Amino acid sequence: MKKLLLATTATALMAGAAFADGHAKDVKIGIILGFTGPLESLAQQMAGGAEAAIKEVTDSGMLLDGATVTGIRADSTCIDAAAATSAAERLVTSDKVNAIMGADCSGVTGAILSNVALANGTVMISPSATSPGLSTAEDNGLFFRTAPSDARQGVVMTEVLMEEGIKSVALTYTNNDYGKGLADAFQTAYEAAGGTVTISAAHEDGKADYSAEVGALASAGGDRLVVAGYVDQGGSGIVRASLDSGAFDTFHFPDGMISDKLVENFGAEIDGSTGQNPGTDSPGAKAYQDLIGDAFNATSPFSAESYDAAALIMLAMQAAGSADSSDFKDKVMDVANAPGEKIYPGELGKALEMIKAGTDVDYVGASAVELIGGGESAGNYRQVTFTDGKLDVVKYR
Repeated sequence: MKKLLLATTATALMAGAAFADGHAKDVKIGIILGFTGPLESLAQQMAGGAEAAIKEVTDSGMLLDGATVTGIRADSTCIDAAAATSAAERLVTSDKVNAIMGADCSGVTGAILSNVALANGTVMISPSATSPGLSTAEDNGLFFRTAPSDARQGVVMTEVLMEEGIKSVALTYTNNDYGKGLADAFQTAYEAAGGTVTISAAHEDGKADYSAEVGALASAGGDRLVVAGYVDQGGSGIVRASLDSGAFDTFHFPDGMISDKLVENFGAEIDGSTGQNPGTDSPGAKAYQDLIGDAFNATSPFSAESYDAAALIMLAMQAAGSADSSDFKDKVMDVANAPGEKIYPGELGKALEMIKAGTDVDYVGASAVELIGGGESAGNYRQVTFTDGKLDVVKYR
């Protein structure tokens, strides 16, 4: 009888351990963004978005029967692939994160995916890595993104410029995966629409003087200068040199340049310029802004996408009944898309409860999430102009 009791106790302990493995009480999500580097002015708001989702879920007590979720920050630098890889390795091997929200810039995101996520079977959802090359990267079903590919941004840029009557542009891009991918996508779409790219020239980040680059751009000419760069690095350097030399006085800015920092740097000097970045006027966008309040600027680029990336990770965990990436990677697309009840910011606890009860959810989130293909965002954009020293949103696409 004693042996039977011991055996029964051992079986119960093993079952309890197995249950604990699937229903982790301490879930960790890595938040790897460029807290230093050319997008550092965006990183705090992006991290804040992810951490808002994490707090909302933890406060609800509904994830995996009461799991506490912790976000662990790491610096991608945005531009140093080796440093980003090392930071991601620490998140996975030392901090034991269950998934990664990030990275931000395309080059470091690709490096982390190939060197860390694939090797360790870790789910990654990037809120801002937009290079078209990531669409075909080997990922074993582990990689997703809530920001659209620059293949789409190139088309949107073309539409904006053509509607503005801009038929010729000079183009400069930061010399990395993001810049080259966006420049190629834009030039293809713009020329197909009848526009002329007078020059397409790379620039390096971190230089003190961009007069030579601007000289070449000015010599080629164009009705507007397209600056596919980073607001905290060479992109702003190009704009400053252009303004100071009189080479160009209006610009078109893709997503890497759109930020409060751009207005802070140039104010009314860039009046008449245009741009676009991922964004939506959906009910979820308003709900997200109400949720964040005055904690930080909820309209900052990629903040909403960061909230959504973290939310998708946790909803997929609930759908799988497990915080193990190998279990929940196949649930991300399910919770992101129809069928199901639409879920908006502030409703994550409700969504978790519904999933537990076996009810389908369609996570719309803060950025009108719709995942297509292999985890790609279908994407929405906000079109902006610069008037009287301010950024104005004029349209959504």
